[in-house]
Amino acid sequence: MTSINVSTPLRMRSAAAGAVVAAALLLAGCAGGAPADPGTVTSTLTGSATASSSATPTPTPSAVYKPADASGPAQNVPVPVLPEVAKTETKEGLEAFAKYWFELLSYGYETGDTKPLSAVTSSSCTMCERAKQVQEGWHQDGRWLVGGRVTTPSVNTTFNEAPGGNYQVAVQVSQEPLSYYNPDKSLDSMDPKPADSGSLMLVAFRDGAWFVQTVEPIVG
Repeated sequence: MTSINVSTPLRMRSAAAGAVVAAALLLAGCAGGAPADPGTVTSTLTGSATASSSATPTPTPSAVYKPADASGPAQNVPVPVLPEVAKTETKEGLEAFAKYWFELLSYGYETGDTKPLSAVTSSSCTMCERAKQVQEGWHQDGRWLVGGRVTTPSVNTTFNEAPGGNYQVAVQVSQEPLSYYNPDKSLDSMDPKPADSGSLMLVAFRDGAWFVQTVEPIVG
């Protein structure tokens, strides 16, 4: 995606302007009239240069997001951005962070990049580690995943700090069907859409940021 600058170079424009001015002076001399006012010439050249330098550049097209499909993996997947409110130790901040965490989980299924999730999650979270193994393993050696997008229709917390400095967050989780593709573009297997379920997160606020200790399914 290359932008082409079609503006005439400034040096060529200045040379052209100079030639026009010289011709005007020559004609004025032949006619016996007074030479042009030097101030006028300088003003003309300055105006030309200013107009050239202020020309609007051609915008460069931005990369377009393309979800994964049977022909290949996802492209240009935007990395989830932590909302400003999620940086605060408040009820609203915790709920916003919980949504952000599941966006990172969904991002991992699309890209195989689990670093953002790992940065805010304890390695002792068994469910989290299992999910990361699937995400990383199926984005290696030409393999990729299709689907598996995770959304959170409901996120709630009473914002009561439990022993150990943890807060509990109840999250309703919905996930799309997940397909596993081989390097030759053959479909290896497919997980149907699971029933929407509830998850309980234990999250602590430490060093000025939220950190997930564990995520477990809500049974019953």
